[in-house]
Amino acid sequence: MDSITPPRNATTTWRYRMKRSTVKGFCASRSRSGLEPNLYFSVEEYIIGMHPGLRRWEVQLGIVLVLLSVVIYTTKYFLLGDPGNTYQYIFNALGFLPINVLLVTLIINELLSIRAKRERLEKVNMVIGAFFSEVGNGLLTLLSDRDPDLPEIRQDLIVTEAWIPERFSTVREHLQHHRYRVTVDAADLEKLCRHLVERRDFLLRLLENPVLLEHEAFTDLLRATFHLTEELERRDDFTRLPESDIQHLKKDIRRVYHLLTGQWLNYMEYLKRSYPYLFSLAMRSNPFDEAASPVVR
Repeated sequence: MDSITPPRNATTTWRYRMKRSTVKGFCASRSRSGLEPNLYFSVEEYIIGMHPGLRRWEVQLGIVLVLLSVVIYTTKYFLLGDPGNTYQYIFNALGFLPINVLLVTLIINELLSIRAKRERLEKVNMVIGAFFSEVGNGLLTLLSDRDPDLPEIRQDLIVTEAWIPERFSTVREHLQHHRYRVTVDAADLEKLCRHLVERRDFLLRLLENPVLLEHEAFTDLLRATFHLTEELERRDDFTRLPESDIQHLKKDIRRVYHLLTGQWLNYMEYLKRSYPYLFSLAMRSNPFDEAASPVVR
């Protein structure tokens, strides 16, 4: 049979008998999944087969809405008569359809996208907090203690509860002019290497986290930190490194130090705005504050 004919005993879901050639691709997919090919499909199965990206509940909802609309107009026609009025109402509804599309796709969808992005950023900030707890604060302490120019910016980085968003912006601009020089010797490199290698697995798990795709700046920090870890780990004896190699390592360290300081300041601003109790502990554990203590006094 070359046409699609609905059986006479179809109830809520019609099942059509189709030519094998018409549904060859869909049958083949069912065969590959271990299911026996069947030439009887419901409407929803046919639509899903033609559009694999659609989820079953979306197809079912679409069918229900279309059928509901047909039932409403049919009921109106039989109860009230006047087909001209029914046709006029249909065209009026179709005329308003572009405005509905505008409201749904451009305005409501944008609001939902903003909300979804905010929720994703919340998850990203949770990951950033775990990073600073496990790696970042200790690494900042190691690097800032070996920064000969730290006294120039130390007071700018003593974050307090009195800080307002404008203060964070001012400090952020000031930090752009900092050189982030780090003076290290063989013992410092060995200590830095041990600190990072011990946390390699944690860094790897962070890199595998798809949530971080939403935060390019923090991803750059992770990439730079992991690169520095590899550079340090592949050197057997830091006491025998030539000056050229030491300068190369210092360049990698400065990159991490620069990115890490900026992300730390952003994270402190986020905590102050959203989580005062977490900000309190972060403020008392400030890696730039020599007098910092977790003990509340």
